[in-house]
Amino acid sequence: MLDFILLDFHWIQLLQPQWYIENGGLWFIVFAVFAETGLFAGFFLPGDSLLFVAGIFSNDLVKDGLGIHFGSSFINLLILGIVISLAGIIGNYVGYWFGKKSGPFLFERKDTFLFKKKYLLQAKDFYDKHGGGAIVMGRFIPIVRTFAPIVAGIVQMENKRFTYYNIVGCVAWVFSMLFGGHYLQQFILKVFHFDLKQHLEVIVLGIVLVTTAPIFIKLILDKKKKKNSTNN
Repeated sequence: MLDFILLDFHWIQLLQPQWYIENGGLWFIVFAVFAETGLFAGFFLPGDSLLFVAGIFSNDLVKDGLGIHFGSSFINLLILGIVISLAGIIGNYVGYWFGKKSGPFLFERKDTFLFKKKYLLQAKDFYDKHGGGAIVMGRFIPIVRTFAPIVAGIVQMENKRFTYYNIVGCVAWVFSMLFGGHYLQQFILKVFHFDLKQHLEVIVLGIVLVTTAPIFIKLILDKKKKKNSTNN
């Protein structure tokens, strides 16, 4: 099975949530969440859309991944949320520890294929503006959620304080995405007879647009602000 996956693998598939569902199931998702929230090389992984799609396939993921099928879809969602939340919480701890140990080195490091200093600087600006809340809000913003815990470690954020924001942010992010995907699928299927499982590209596109919109809006506003200050 693994040999087949490797032979048929293309890097672009890492951006496609359905690839994780079809080829690795629950444990691929767990690893992807851990990598995106704990390893700076995982900033490109599709965290939001992956969790949203996981909510749609929650019953199958729990049954195949844990070998257990609970009678209630709600319980399956809870189990799935707990397992993935643990991965996200541990991932952030890894990023936090890494930031504490190698913070100064990161700001001096040159860009590589897997490391872009501009993303670290963006996360630091976000952290400076929002403080500890950046750990919670950052969970919902691509790229920032990868680097925010690293920045928290760099600035020597108190461990207990980081733990609180880490747990609250991760649980809120994971469960909102899982429940959103699961119940939106049920609602649309019941009302419009439209099965989102057969049209995952719609979900992925929608999630990408929603989660990246704040970034583009901020860039546009900053550009306008800079232009106005230059004119004045």
